[in-house]
Amino acid sequence: MSVKYAVIFEEAKSNWAAYVSDLPGCMTTGRTLEDTKQNIREAIEGHLRTLRECGDPIPKPSSFVGEVEITTAA
Repeated sequence: MSVKYAVIFEEAKSNWAAYVSDLPGCMTTGRTLEDTKQNIREAIEGHLRTLRECGDPIPKPSSFVGEVEITTAA
């Protein structure tokens, strides 16, 4: 079964961070964006595995990512 969760990636001064709003507490960091993408994939898999092992329900994805473009004053 395949599921897609929205992931937010944020660039910090010296690394990247990522979190999944549909999975509270599921977050990670990495040196690069690519490292962080791999780390969040592993974090999601571990988070879901732990929920299953504890008999907790797996949250259905309910968040989505979109963009809003605006024009700023020059």
